[in-house]
Amino acid sequence: MSDSENDDAVMDEWASAMEEAGVADSKSKNEVRHAGLSNLEDTGKRGEDVNLDVILDIPVTMSMEIGQTKISIRNLLQLNQGSVIELDRLAGEPLDVLVNGTLIAHGEVVVVNEKFGIRLTDVISPIERVRKLQ
Repeated sequence: MSDSENDDAVMDEWASAMEEAGVADSKSKNEVRHAGLSNLEDTGKRGEDVNLDVILDIPVTMSMEIGQTKISIRNLLQLNQGSVIELDRLAGEPLDVLVNGTLIAHGEVVVVNEKFGIRLTDVISPIERVRKLQ
């Protein structure tokens, strides 16, 4: 059975299941249907009134970036222990603090109890973060 025949069989099974559930399919199976979000209401709540407890435990990836460089694959394959890679940042410049790849702050490296950390020196405002996403 080809991939397209397999896909059609799966779609037919899905259509059958929808019919059994009483959901009428008036549109073709390849046509896009939009979710009806027009009835969602804006509660008018902003800032502290909004209950953020729902999202507070969602894990995110936080990373610190000391710099970047572009390198050819040929040079990448020639790297070995002791190789030095020049980055695009000057010594003493603040590091970028990223959450899920989005810049949220700048900071400097600190050592506390023999562990590396970062002291935030500048936090990007939420408005600026949203602007950078657009």
